[in-house]
Amino acid sequence: MLTARSIRESLPQKAPEIHRKLKEFESIIQNASEEVIFEELVFCIFTAGTSARMGLSALQAVKSILPSASEDELRQTLRGVYRFPNVRSKHVIHTRNYLDREYGLRLRPLLLSFEDPAKRRDFFALNKDIKGLGFKEASHFLRNVGFRGYAILDKHILQCLFELGITKSTRAPRSRSEYIEIENRFRGFTEKNGFDFDEMDLLLWSEKTGEILK
Repeated sequence: MLTARSIRESLPQKAPEIHRKLKEFESIIQNASEEVIFEELVFCIFTAGTSARMGLSALQAVKSILPSASEDELRQTLRGVYRFPNVRSKHVIHTRNYLDREYGLRLRPLLLSFEDPAKRRDFFALNKDIKGLGFKEASHFLRNVGFRGYAILDKHILQCLFELGITKSTRAPRSRSEYIEIENRFRGFTEKNGFDFDEMDLLLWSEKTGEILK
């Protein structure tokens, strides 16, 4: 069972790797190509409803064809590698075509154009032409490309928040307002205990999975 005390005991061992990972994320928005930023978005589309490991496997399988593949090519490549080859191929191609049509697939200036962090996430979570994200994976994407202050409320984090007494159940939030309410409770806990919010997300996930990934 997690407690603030157990977190304080675990953090010093994991802090160096967590800091390296956060720096790695920051380097994406600062230095990575537009192709890499789009790959991070696709990774999060693949991760939704599966796992980060499966999302990475799926991304590696299609990485070389991602800029130009048809929906059928993507589907065929994902078969045998990924759990949802049909629906996620549709999501990726629809999203790619929309972002290409409206923004020339230039995600860096789009991401940096938002002064309000909440509106940045809303754009990816609520936009009907960006398929398969929702608030959890929109937060995941933004964190992975270097933006801070977003909680990734997956099953592992929700279990941790329940154990810490931050929430009364492990049920996933069903609306924007619920998501933000839980996120704010999580943030309040970190501030009260002197923890860094973004570090805590990675630390808690590692407490349940045994690894610090993305």
